[in-house]
Amino acid sequence: MSTLLASLSGGSSSGGSPSSGASAAVPGRTPGVIRVLVVDDSALVRRILTDALSKHEDIEVVGTATDPYVARERIAQLRPDVITLDIEMPRMDGLSFLSKLMRHFPMPVVVCSSLTPQNSETALRALSLGAVEVIAKPGSSLAAGDVAEELARAVRAASHARVTKRIEPVDPPAMARPAIATIDSTNKIIALGASTGGTQALEVVLRRFPVDAPGTVIVQHMPEHFTASFAKRLDSVCQMRVQEAKDGDYVVPGLALVAPGGKHLVLQASGARWVARVKDGPKVHHQRPAVDVLFQSVARSAGRNAVGAILTGMGADGAKGMLAMREAGAYTVAQNEDTCVVYGMPREAVKLDAAVDILPLERVADALLTHTRSAAHA
Repeated sequence: MSTLLASLSGGSSSGGSPSSGASAAVPGRTPGVIRVLVVDDSALVRRILTDALSKHEDIEVVGTATDPYVARERIAQLRPDVITLDIEMPRMDGLSFLSKLMRHFPMPVVVCSSLTPQNSETALRALSLGAVEVIAKPGSSLAAGDVAEELARAVRAASHARVTKRIEPVDPPAMARPAIATIDSTNKIIALGASTGGTQALEVVLRRFPVDAPGTVIVQHMPEHFTASFAKRLDSVCQMRVQEAKDGDYVVPGLALVAPGGKHLVLQASGARWVARVKDGPKVHHQRPAVDVLFQSVARSAGRNAVGAILTGMGADGAKGMLAMREAGAYTVAQNEDTCVVYGMPREAVKLDAAVDILPLERVADALLTHTRSAAHA
């Protein structure tokens, strides 16, 4: 399989996604239509996903595959723009296939996974291997309506993604950390928002935060039940503690709280302390949690005591909230286009003049920390 996948890449060794250039030469291709290959061993799921995607004029399911071995043939034959990929399949599991694909023929992949703790951990592993998005897999035709729009959104986001060759990530060794109660208090708050490509971008930023970094609140667009595993993953590789937010959690130095999937995260002031509120409510920009909801609350509650960054992602979520933060006196950053997987959300923030600085991903953490320190001594 590796040999065949390598042979597909041809001259596309530039590091970007080869799919758009390759598929442009496919006879009968309709300009502006995203070509999708559905890979799943379940005939029912293949039908549900195909039917859900086929309702959208800008998306065409060009084929299906029952396992990775069939998928490699379909990729060579059909040159899709995006693959939807199941994790548990016969003959070769989805992670092994994804690893080979990203090494030899990187292209946008949306992982469809069932909502179980074990599957959420596996799906996060898929993201670390290079998958662009992860969505909840429908369990039956009755559930199709619940995921159809999310699936289409994920496919559209993936089709715009900057995909590069990936190797198996190596986790750092475990480190000893002091108890949060022993860390000096500060009234500063860091707010982060991300979507497509954000799981890796947030890891880059949070790895650079010290053990006593200001209390941090995070929205990453991700399905319900997946955010707990995401927070656990970040906690294992970062100096500061990271956990999924619960209603009433205090936002304190040395702790980062991730909004739970399916709920909004709001920052409130309670005396001299910050409190996280986890709430229901309508979706904003088709998202719950929404970056705008968090950033608007940070602007109201923390004002100039906050700093914030909007990272890679599709759409406009977070732009207006970041503008509110800047107008309230907060220092704000947008990730630059060259380092984004999808330059959507940061672009919209830049259009509104919501970002004080536009920076490459590797400089975001230092900029945020510098401004929390300078503000503390102002």
